[in-house]
Amino acid sequence: MFRSVSQLQSRAILGGMLAVAAARGEASVSEADRASVAAAYRYLLRGAGALDFASLARPRPADLAALLPDRALAAEALHLMTVMAFVDGSLDGDKIAIVLAYAVALDIHEQYLAEIAEAARGRVHEALLDMSRRNLQSITGKPALSGDAMAWFLPYRGAGADPALTARYDALQRLPKGSFGRAYWEHYRANGYALPGEETALNEGFATPHDSAHVISGYDTSARGEILVSTFTAGMHRKYPMAGHILPVIFSRHLGIKINDVAGAASGALDPEEFWHAWARGEAITIDLFAPGWEFWACAEAGVDALRRRYGVTPLSA
Repeated sequence: MFRSVSQLQSRAILGGMLAVAAARGEASVSEADRASVAAAYRYLLRGAGALDFASLARPRPADLAALLPDRALAAEALHLMTVMAFVDGSLDGDKIAIVLAYAVALDIHEQYLAEIAEAARGRVHEALLDMSRRNLQSITGKPALSGDAMAWFLPYRGAGADPALTARYDALQRLPKGSFGRAYWEHYRANGYALPGEETALNEGFATPHDSAHVISGYDTSARGEILVSTFTAGMHRKYPMAGHILPVIFSRHLGIKINDVAGAASGALDPEEFWHAWARGEAITIDLFAPGWEFWACAEAGVDALRRRYGVTPLSA
């Protein structure tokens, strides 16, 4: 999306990001904020050399809108500014208000904006419910799921256990070392996860693409790693990337706000630099692991490194 952005547009987007971070004054801009803006400049806007923060003006919403007439580019720019509202790990109404002012000027009306507006008004529970809905819609491709969402995430409890499915996944351990399927099985054993079909396992429809993203991207399952793999997913899978992937993981793993028993909660896990690298890596991959056309079993015997080369997965940071 940012490949054709001009230098003037790039600087205005970065200035908008800083404007959100400086909602309480320039002195409130933290080192994490600056690291985040510099990383977005490097990885997404493809800037070269050190970023000169002193020369970045803070554009008024109307001025930014005039510089970004392309709606798709404006929408992506607003994604960057929205993340800046949460880099310091707090739910800050002043920062969210600036994001919403930019959204009005840019004429962007994506669902995630309603979520952060609700959260800023103290209606965090309502915001979390919508994030959960959008996450499920993004994963399943269906407009809505009736009934208990947790019942979908945990379908193998009681009579739902599927030993044949479990046996199929467990057989992956017999594949050669270095193969994708073997690496997937090792990922489960190293983390103590129940295999699909076991009573406590997560739904194969979520777990298989999600954990495949862990294996392919190289991100671990720490709170930091879960933020990075969800960001990688948002760059790769463009169905509700903010409302269904970025914001839920930031709220649950950085703000410490528990969404559900599957997501868990942690505080301060957002890596302000690697976050944007994960975003860029997700945008660069040539396959969508959550798309209906991607078939896990067709790739199981391939080498992990070969798959990464085939899919154009760029290396992790050193």
